[in-house]
Amino acid sequence: MTDECFGHPRLAAIYDPLDPDRGDLDAYVQMTEEFGARQVLDIGCGTGVFALLLAERGIEVVGVDPAQASIDVARAKRGGERVRWICGDATTLPPMRADLATMTANAAQQILDPQAWRETLRGAYEALQPGGRLVFETRDPARRAWEEWNREASYRVTEIPDVGPVESWVQVIEVSEPLVTFRWTYVFAADGEVMTSDSTLRFRERQEVETELIAQGYVVEDVRDAPDRPGKEFVFVARRP
Repeated sequence: MTDECFGHPRLAAIYDPLDPDRGDLDAYVQMTEEFGARQVLDIGCGTGVFALLLAERGIEVVGVDPAQASIDVARAKRGGERVRWICGDATTLPPMRADLATMTANAAQQILDPQAWRETLRGAYEALQPGGRLVFETRDPARRAWEEWNREASYRVTEIPDVGPVESWVQVIEVSEPLVTFRWTYVFAADGEVMTSDSTLRFRERQEVETELIAQGYVVEDVRDAPDRPGKEFVFVARRP
């Protein structure tokens, strides 16, 4: 099951206009250059923003995501033909030898089930060639980011070309650590339709993540700070020996 904001065609089509600032991806682009990666697997690629950034730089990219509507948006973008798009997840990948695998934004935290998490890490491991790296971020649970997810802080009206004004806001539904569930609401002025999308994220402790990476065969090379959100997230760099 995918969240409606990624899986419903009407919501997937407005995902980028509602979140236009993707400065969080700069660090991933820089790490791609740092590691000299030429073949990249983007797990949870969504609407393809990061995959297309890399493709523009001449990098061979495979973007995988379980939401067909998001893949359709990504494929239709300019340059979309440069990327190999797969509707699925890291457990159903064709054979490949990537230099780098990534899970940007909330992709890692959206994998809730412990067994699914282990299988995702293993799937990424199998997709990497020896010496290749897996890089992903996850929020530090101690910072309790969800306490700022409310209508007052998030409400906005966005004017979207060919769509019109869209109201949107987020509200936490349930906190049962390590799981946090929240709901986005969207109101389309053009026809008055109100749509909602419920999401749940898993907030993993740093040690928990490192232990599982090692169990799946990785060497944890580094745990970095997210440059755009200092002190709030862990950015893991794990290498396949």
